Amino acid sequence: MRGLKNKRVLITGGAGGIGFTTAKRFLEEGCRVVILDRDEAASLRARRELPGLLGAILADVSDDKSVARAFEELDRLSHGLDVLINNAGISIRNPFLDISPEQWRTVVGVNLNGVFYVAQQAARRMLAGNGGVILNMGSTNGLTGYHYYADYNAAKAGVIELSRSLALELGPKIRVNAVCPGFIMTPMQEAEYTPEMRRTFADKVPLGKLGKPEDVAALFAFLASDEAAFISGQYYVIDGGEVAGGLASQA
Repeated sequence: MRGLKNKRVLITGGAGGIGFTTAKRFLEEGCRVVILDRDEAASLRARRELPGLLGAILADVSDDKSVARAFEELDRLSHGLDVLINNAGISIRNPFLDISPEQWRTVVGVNLNGVFYVAQQAARRMLAGNGGVILNMGSTNGLTGYHYYADYNAAKAGVIELSRSLALELGPKIRVNAVCPGFIMTPMQEAEYTPEMRRTFADKVPLGKLGKPEDVAALFAFLASDEAAFISGQYYVIDGGEVAGGLASQA
């Protein structure tokens, strides 16, 4: 992608799943990549498997003080920031009536509060420098109703509107967009869905398959690049056509 070489990139939730694959893609683009994750073992594994990483920061995005300390470490590692991939997220499959207050706080804390804390720290540095790009991880769950994910759905809807608001306030120096994947085959999905459930879901998707982390990483790379220089304040669905006909609302 044009304009990505030597860009300083931070990827939250970068030690696994979509985040790890995105880190690999940005390294291939010639970027200087730092990952942030709360899983120490996974972060060590990522550093072994991606030796080109500039660094791996341990932090919990749901804790504003932890995020502030992480950005101080980022300052020492990369001396600035050009691209933020605000990817860290969790989901817990539960019927609405079984969601505890603790689960609600946990899921919203990571998926919405964490996006806010990280984006704010990143934006301050980008505005003090030459600008940049913030890409927040939304979801098709933030666009239409899904069973058993009320907390996650609400948080992702918040991420989409937060992204649009940031695009208004932070332009023209910073472009902000949200990426909204459908069913992407990651370790998190493998843990929550049986093989039979995954096959059933794939049959509902017009393209007849589930997405791969590489698909999302490619979209992140495009939106971060100069190829997308006039794109801001939008959300981009990558779902194989899943929500085009309301298929996502089927149980």
